[in-house]
Amino acid sequence: MNGHTVSTDVLIAGGGSVGLMLAVLLRHHGVKPRVVEEKPELSHHPRANGIGLRSVEILREVGLEQAVNEAAVDLRAGKIRGRTLAEADFTEGVAWKTRGEAEFTYTPARIRGTCAQNRFDRVLITKAGDVEFGVALDSFEQDSDGVTATLSDGRVVRARYLVAADGVRSRVRQILGVGLTGPGVLGQETTSVLFRADLRPRKPFAMCDIEHPDAPGLLVTVDGQREWVFLTRLGTEPTPEHIRTALGDPSIEVEIRSVLTFRGRGQVADRLSVGRVFLVGDAAHAIPPLGAFGLNTGIADAHNLAWKLAHVLRGEAEPELLETYHAERHPVALMTMEQALLRFNDPSLHWGQDMAEARKAAGAINAPVVHMGYRYGGAELPSTEDVALDLDGSPGSRLPHMWVADGVSTLDLVGSQWCVLTADPGVAADVPVHVVDGWPYGTLLVRPDGFVAWRGEEGLAEALRRCTSGA
Repeated sequence: MNGHTVSTDVLIAGGGSVGLMLAVLLRHHGVKPRVVEEKPELSHHPRANGIGLRSVEILREVGLEQAVNEAAVDLRAGKIRGRTLAEADFTEGVAWKTRGEAEFTYTPARIRGTCAQNRFDRVLITKAGDVEFGVALDSFEQDSDGVTATLSDGRVVRARYLVAADGVRSRVRQILGVGLTGPGVLGQETTSVLFRADLRPRKPFAMCDIEHPDAPGLLVTVDGQREWVFLTRLGTEPTPEHIRTALGDPSIEVEIRSVLTFRGRGQVADRLSVGRVFLVGDAAHAIPPLGAFGLNTGIADAHNLAWKLAHVLRGEAEPELLETYHAERHPVALMTMEQALLRFNDPSLHWGQDMAEARKAAGAINAPVVHMGYRYGGAELPSTEDVALDLDGSPGSRLPHMWVADGVSTLDLVGSQWCVLTADPGVAADVPVHVVDGWPYGTLLVRPDGFVAWRGEEGLAEALRRCTSGA
C-alpha cells in the first residue's frame, strides 16, 4: 500500500473517548474527519467512570444525552466504604450527586448515575463516522498548507489539520518536541482488574473503599450488576480469591476479564498547538483521577476546537481563530491539574462533607466550578464554591441556563452557531437573535460552543464582526 495517498480536512490520531468526541463534534459542524486508532478495537476496560454535567451539556448539543443516560447506571449512592462490600454501610456513603433536580438549577443536563468509559465509547462511535482500528500514525510533516502523515500500513494522508488524541505518551507530541509541565508520575503503581461477578440484588453504588488488609482497594461499578473494576495496590496481580475477599463472599463466582497497571500522572503540554497540529485529551494533559476531571477536560478540549476548525475550514473565520485554542484551553488545563493534585494529596477536599473552609485554606476549588465555572480570558471568578455565581453572563463564561419552554434551555437556543440572547425585542444582528422574557443578563453575543463572547448595550455589530472574523 506504499505510495497510496488519501486526503482529508482533519486527521485525528487516536480513537479513544476524546478522539471519538472530537469526530462527533466535527461531523456535527459538517466536517468529516478521518480517525485512526492503533488498538484493534474499542477498549472494553474502562479507565474513567465519571461524565460531568458540562460534558452532558455537550452531549445534549449533539443529540447524545439520552443515549448516554441509557448507557449509565442508575445509582442511589456515590462512594461508600467497608471492610468488605458485604460489610459496607450504605447509609454513611457520599450521596450520589444527581439526587435532586433542584440541586442543578444552573444546567439543563442530567445524568442518572455513572457511565463507565467503555460504555460511553460505544455511544460515541455511533456518531463518529468511520474509525480505522489497528492503524497508527507513524510520522508526519507539516507545511504552510497542511500536514502529510504516514500511517503504519504505509498509506500517506494529506490533511489540512492534524489533531493528536493519542494519549499520555503521545507520539505526535514527541515528534513536535513539545515539553511538559507538572510533577509527572505520581504515587504507587495501581492494578486495575476488570471482572465479572453477579452482585445483584445489592443496592447500586458508584464506588466502595475496601479496607480488608488482605485485599485493600476500590471497587468501581461498570454496569451495576455483573461487571466491575477493582483498583488495588497489592503489589501482586490480584486473583479471584482476592476479589472474593474484597466482596466478602467466598462462594461467589468471579471471572477476571482483563488486568491493567498504571500510575497517576500530573502533566500539561507546554503548547497545545504547533502550526496545523493540535493536542487534545491526555496528549495535552494528564490529570490525576480524583475529581473525574481528566476525561471531562478532554471533552471540553474537543468542544472548543471543533467549531473553530469548522469555521476556518469553511472560510467563515480567519486561521488566526485557531490560535485561541491554546490561549483558552492551556490555562484551564493547568488549573485543572493543580486542583486534581490538591485532591490527590488530600482526598477529603473532594469527598469530605462541609469542606468549603478547608478548600479555601488549601486553595482548592469546588468540583462543579472546576468542571463548568472556569472562564476564558483570565477573569477572576466571583466564587470558587458556587458555580451558579460564576455563570453570570460575563464574557468568557459559559452562557447562563434558563428554561425558556418545556424542556428547552437557553443553551439549546445556541444551536452550535453564533447568536444573540437578549431581553430587548429591538435588538437586530446578522446572526439569530433570541429574545428571552425575564432575561437578566443584558445583551450577550454567544459563540457556537455556548461561551459568552461579548456583553453590552451598544456596539453589537462591531463585536460580531470582530469576534466572528477570528482576528
